[in-house]
Amino acid sequence: MGIRQSTAAAVPWLRRIGVVAMLLVVAWTGGVAATQLWPVQTQTRYFAADISIQPRLDSTLLLPTVVGDMEVSFDRRVLPAPGLEARVQVREEVTDLLRRGQLRTADLEPTPEELRAAIDDGVAELAWKFAAGALVTTALVMLAYAAARPAHVARGLVASAVATVLAMLVPGTAAYLTYRTDRVSEFRTTSLLSLVEQNTDILAGLDRKADQGAVYVTNLLALSSAMREEFSPDAVQTEPSARFLLVSDIHGLNQYPLMREIVQTQDIDAVIDAGDIVNFGRQDEGDLTDIYDGIESLGVPYIFVRGNHDGAFAGDESVLMRLAQIPNVLLVEPTEGELQQISVNGVTITGFNDSRYFNQRSDDYGADQAALAERFREATAGLDPSDIVLTHQPYAAERVTAGAVTINGHMHIPGLTGQHLQVGSFTGGGLVNQFRLPPLTERAQEAAEEDPETAGELQAHAYSFDILTFGEDCAISSLTRYSYRNLVSGRPQFDDVSLINGRTIQPQVPQDRSCSAGQGVEVQAVEQLVDDAEADPTQVEVPPPDDAVVTTLPPLELPEIDDETGGGAGAGDRSGATQQP
Repeated sequence: MGIRQSTAAAVPWLRRIGVVAMLLVVAWTGGVAATQLWPVQTQTRYFAADISIQPRLDSTLLLPTVVGDMEVSFDRRVLPAPGLEARVQVREEVTDLLRRGQLRTADLEPTPEELRAAIDDGVAELAWKFAAGALVTTALVMLAYAAARPAHVARGLVASAVATVLAMLVPGTAAYLTYRTDRVSEFRTTSLLSLVEQNTDILAGLDRKADQGAVYVTNLLALSSAMREEFSPDAVQTEPSARFLLVSDIHGLNQYPLMREIVQTQDIDAVIDAGDIVNFGRQDEGDLTDIYDGIESLGVPYIFVRGNHDGAFAGDESVLMRLAQIPNVLLVEPTEGELQQISVNGVTITGFNDSRYFNQRSDDYGADQAALAERFREATAGLDPSDIVLTHQPYAAERVTAGAVTINGHMHIPGLTGQHLQVGSFTGGGLVNQFRLPPLTERAQEAAEEDPETAGELQAHAYSFDILTFGEDCAISSLTRYSYRNLVSGRPQFDDVSLINGRTIQPQVPQDRSCSAGQGVEVQAVEQLVDDAEADPTQVEVPPPDDAVVTTLPPLELPEIDDETGGGAGAGDRSGATQQP
């Protein structure tokens, strides 16, 4: 009897909780709909934006534009925050000033204070519009319910108020804890925005063009720059001690003039290559395509690990021996079993070669890689993990531990899981690997008949590379990931750029260590380190780059303009202007 009474007493409360939960969903839907039907309008001096809440819980701020999207992802504290979308436009009164040449890109960029004030005003208005939409929606639902049961009007209004408060409190708290500059995990740009983010001299060209398209492109790119500065994590903005260009799977395609440009324009301290520099395991492939000369022309250390395409048979080290003749090449395992630790400005790198060779067949690839990883762990037992552990195969990389990150290639596509970083192919897999085999089998012939337009054509991966930056605390400060196209132009045309907070990869900062640009490059045998941790390493001097032509164009100087944006003076009336070529 007691159980029945308890159950009977609990039923009304369960019914009330169910009603409130249903109203909570209704309130959320109504609040989101209100912000989309009547977006919040906020503005800076030159820009205006319509902000709305999106029906998704992904802790992401999206700014779509006609020249690409800006996407800012945040780490959630407890609950995921509702997604936000801001549609940015140039204010109408600015268009005429741009056409007359009285504004430049630098003038359009909002100040941090101006941008923060606009964001704060927008968030405040967004909150009350969401609340109004949630309250009205739940009230209408409950009034419709109360019309059938007049005696429950008061109860319905109370339930409506409770649901509105919860609909505000739960996502509001999540948004407040999530949408903070110190919680940014990734800033990502796409399309033309990505191109100009990393090639700012293009903006000078746009400023010199007076056509209609340049008017809108210029102001949107300026806003992108300001948003990046606003939302870049503090760790990303610290002084770098070492910047590494990460590449992999060159596969015999000489793109070193392009790599040289990236090295110079991005202030790279060393290149890390995760293997498969040739296709068929023969060292003369590199001679035929001038790859070895291209490596030497970079003028920075080139740290290399052997991949499964870098040998023609078991134990073949001819490619490694040829690479060792290049003054700036540093091998993590020059010959089987002889491991080296390389230090660049205090950041330490170790690694191990892939034992496989071109066209090798095996019943158990995993066992081979597990054995390589076990041998590496045994060889480095007793040493603190190096900051970076480099190998070619992902299966092996997942079975070793690094202080900061393990790096592998092989798969031709970029990836990131915890502290395991997979580098994509710098050349899209190389020219040979991009062609399909002829349709030899019956199934392949059927597929070719179904889709004849693609049969036998190029099947390429994205061209991609990464820039890994360490701070003076010897921890990762940022990882910037790029994909690009249009290599015929001789310079990278960025399609996608992602900036990742280093703290999401390496949460723990090393203790009692300091890294700086003046520490230089050192190499030491791992066996020597194990036997005598105080042994002196070998200092490495890298020859400076040669006189090869660099395709990067320096940014052109823009004409000086008056601070005042009003008045009727045209471009020809400005004093002190610099003559453009």
